[in-house]
Amino acid sequence: MDRHLSLLTPSGHLTLGNLLGALRPMAAGQDGSTCFYGIADLHAMTTAHDPARLRALTQETATLLLAAGLDSATLFVQSRVPAHAQLAYLLECTATTGELGRMIQFKEKARDQPSTRASLYTYPALMAADILLYRPQRVPVGADQRQHVELARDLAIRFNGTYGPVFTVPEISLPAAGARVMRLDEPTRKMGKSGDGPGVLRLLDPPDVVRRKVARAVTDSDTGEDAVRRDPAKPGVTNLLEILAACGGSADGITTYGALKKAVTDAVVAQLEPLQKRYADLASDPAYVASVYDVGAARCREVTAPVLAAAQAAMGL
Repeated sequence: MDRHLSLLTPSGHLTLGNLLGALRPMAAGQDGSTCFYGIADLHAMTTAHDPARLRALTQETATLLLAAGLDSATLFVQSRVPAHAQLAYLLECTATTGELGRMIQFKEKARDQPSTRASLYTYPALMAADILLYRPQRVPVGADQRQHVELARDLAIRFNGTYGPVFTVPEISLPAAGARVMRLDEPTRKMGKSGDGPGVLRLLDPPDVVRRKVARAVTDSDTGEDAVRRDPAKPGVTNLLEILAACGGSADGITTYGALKKAVTDAVVAQLEPLQKRYADLASDPAYVASVYDVGAARCREVTAPVLAAAQAAMGL
């Protein structure tokens, strides 16, 4: 049985990019017995954070996953499954400082900072634990996380060779193709949930906010008959066309940037409207949302307990 695992860090409000590039493909292939989708709240603590904001973002993300149709998978909050943190320490005892210090994300986030949290340095061990606990055969991974999954493989191989065969060594695979949505104001940068400002379309943005943000989207000075086209030299226009297509709209007959932005606005609003309605219904019943994640956490504890126990026994605990 090949398990699928994906975790989202509640470091900001989910965006249209998260919906089109991640949540929609996850919902399309979900299965309650093989798909484990989590909220990595422990990952959000590797840099300075506000506890109240983290709690609120975790709840918002949990509700949005359900609103986006992820209702047949096993949903959980990482911190509610203690094995994640417990195995992370065992893997810290397997990793070397040289390996952790080479992680690109650590270098980038620590650059020019007077000090960094130790958890930012050891975070790759926690990510490895997230993966190895579920014994997946393959891990879909993008370029920004490939190094972390390669470390998880290295740690699994080293652990198995030193202490005994406990972990499945996962293969790295390319994720299912999903829409890559860029910022509206800086179309060469990915629209990430940790970003902010007029270039980011959040899933809970009301229609008037969507309209205002799209209206301000970067295009260019080209006004020719074929100005509305996909072209590497026109990243802003290309991004709008990609968003339009991913939201089910069509650019047929559109020749001006004004018409393109109106079509994008209509398509995005149509995409978000049912999700926002479902979100409002779910948010009014937090007990139901909590119950779904309680069941998911219990399922995860059941699945991860024997893996953690085997790792502990192999290390002499």
